[in-house]
Amino acid sequence: MGKQSWKPGNMLYPLPVVLVSTADKKGEKNVFTVAWAGTICSDPPMVSISVRPERYSYHMIKETGEFVINLTTESLAFATDYCGVASGRDVDKFAKAHLTPIQADIVCAPMIKESPVNIECRVKDVKTLGSHDMFIAQVEAVHADEEFMDDRNKFHLEKAHPIVYSHGVYIALGKEIGTFGYSVRKKH
Repeated sequence: MGKQSWKPGNMLYPLPVVLVSTADKKGEKNVFTVAWAGTICSDPPMVSISVRPERYSYHMIKETGEFVINLTTESLAFATDYCGVASGRDVDKFAKAHLTPIQADIVCAPMIKESPVNIECRVKDVKTLGSHDMFIAQVEAVHADEEFMDDRNKFHLEKAHPIVYSHGVYIALGKEIGTFGYSVRKKH
């Protein structure tokens, strides 16, 4: 079997699929799905999300310079999809998706109670790139659900059953196949 050659496109899959929660200066809140999100720096901790300017939450992020990235799980799959296809212009997605907004510690955007990890972010730069603008943000705080902590205070995201997105499909993550450095670790 050979390989097909395709025109340039985004084939970097799977991607994290996250729920991004926002609020404007009047306190109106919204949540929407983003699959173009990623880590960009560890010191200082920074992330990025890429958002189309026509998305309802876009103006909220531009206005406040803040948002929260909420990690998704199998139990949040329906809400994740819904928040990606419904518009906050037309409906309260928190209510319709049965998501509970809770107060963040630092930013004005709410966190999602049902998410195992909430990442409070403050925008440092915006790159206009074409179909999407990239919001480059510093992580201001991270919240982890104690339900997934072990007795040594280690967080186990895998127990939350996280999901990813791959070319139109949500996929549950599977089993662990190794740990960082296992390929060079000495055998005893």
